[in-house]
Amino acid sequence: MGAILLKAEGITKTFPGVKALSNVNFNLQRGEIHSLMGENGAGKSTLIKVLTGVHEKNGGTFYLEGEKIEPASPEEAQRLGISTVYQEINLCENLSVAENIFIGREPMKKGRIDWKEINRRAKKVLLERLNINIDVTKILSSYSTAIQQMVAIARAVDISSGVLILDEPTSSLDKNEVKQLFDVMRSLKNEGMGIIFVSHFLDQIFEITDKITVLRNGEFIGEYETKTISRTELVSKMIGREWGEDSRQDHKKIRQISEKVFVDASSLGRQGTINPFNLSLRQGEVLGLAGLLGSGRTEVAKLIFGIEKADEGMMSIDNEAIRSMNPKVAVDKGLSFCPEDRKVEGIVNDLTIRENIILGLQAKRGLFKYIPMKEQKEIAQKYIDLLRIKTPSMEQKIDNLSGGNQQKVILARWLATDPKLLILDEPTRGIDIGSKREIRKLILDLAAEGITILFISSELEEVIACCDRVIVLRDRNIIGELQGDEMSESKIMDMIAKEAESNESIPV
Repeated sequence: MGAILLKAEGITKTFPGVKALSNVNFNLQRGEIHSLMGENGAGKSTLIKVLTGVHEKNGGTFYLEGEKIEPASPEEAQRLGISTVYQEINLCENLSVAENIFIGREPMKKGRIDWKEINRRAKKVLLERLNINIDVTKILSSYSTAIQQMVAIARAVDISSGVLILDEPTSSLDKNEVKQLFDVMRSLKNEGMGIIFVSHFLDQIFEITDKITVLRNGEFIGEYETKTISRTELVSKMIGREWGEDSRQDHKKIRQISEKVFVDASSLGRQGTINPFNLSLRQGEVLGLAGLLGSGRTEVAKLIFGIEKADEGMMSIDNEAIRSMNPKVAVDKGLSFCPEDRKVEGIVNDLTIRENIILGLQAKRGLFKYIPMKEQKEIAQKYIDLLRIKTPSMEQKIDNLSGGNQQKVILARWLATDPKLLILDEPTRGIDIGSKREIRKLILDLAAEGITILFISSELEEVIACCDRVIVLRDRNIIGELQGDEMSESKIMDMIAKEAESNESIPV
């Protein structure tokens, strides 16, 4: 690692009613992968946005290679050699790969866009810098999320001469795709690039980074060499207290799972989406769905909630046969659904926290049965307090919240409807360890009150910590079930990896 490439000194940022950053320091060396860590609301995103000119700072100084810089916009930051790739891929899916890499920077020839040169350069940057060999003339949407992520990185790398910021780049990638990304990161590091890596996956942090800077409540806590700090120490510094074990066993002791089946699916399926499956959900149980990306987990959830329409099989809710399932019927029957992609399918950016929270209840009551403002505020405040949503006001726009707090607002929306079944699809993706722990505890508390939970997560440790039973999927089939002491990460992975003996799903 070389000399200091980027230095942040005493950075302060204030929003109305909240101090997001207070005298924060940060140092990035050339040829270094440096993790920025902290709970949601700690100030990570704010620091990145101030650095890249999205927000104007209220105090402090940035230095790039010893020179003071004041980026006033992301475009200006890019001209200085600082590029960012965000968790939500900000590319144009209807354009080609090459167009996405060079959009706004198209090489020209005789007053016209030089398409031949764009395609040549796009192929070159992907192959030489990222070791990706694809047809750059194809539309971006024809490629997987992983390839789209690599295209976003290729664009950033082609723009950046020094600093690359990766904000939760692995949240939608499987193990092999993460390995590929890490190979790229190591290669860029060896070229002398400084990389700021933001992730909530501790294993990834300890695998790929050289240093870690911890923020908490907008303040600088410390900078640590990755190899010298333990996981327990790191988490304790992030949350500001000693890290204890989840109280899963205590929760299991104080609640009894009913034998009453609340949702029963029989040979339910949709051609080309998920093969026919049998699934029962008992009142008050937490049932997990485990499997690799593309295994059919989300598709099962969407069929049960009626987002996708089954073309075969039957389903009953509370012993009542449902002839035609759709989200309105689902909500009327006490089902709720927190989607995987909170940005696209969950939050409504332009609405306030209060308005986002009462959306589900308003839909359940009907558009013409307006919820009085006093009741709206009481409901919103109840769940802001219950879920410890960090905000100076319920009238803040939800877009101003951190990812973890946005996730809590979506949970609040559905809890306000008094659900009997709560479907949670990756509820802790992209949020910090402290918020994950709070949500896991909430799940067990809700189950103890008799609410049924269908829980989907890519993190097997989380599935085991929360669930009473785990259904394992592979290649759009349910391939088995584990419960109680049978549940372990190794057993789940063995089931996923085992060669399929049949193309038929196993009845559960």
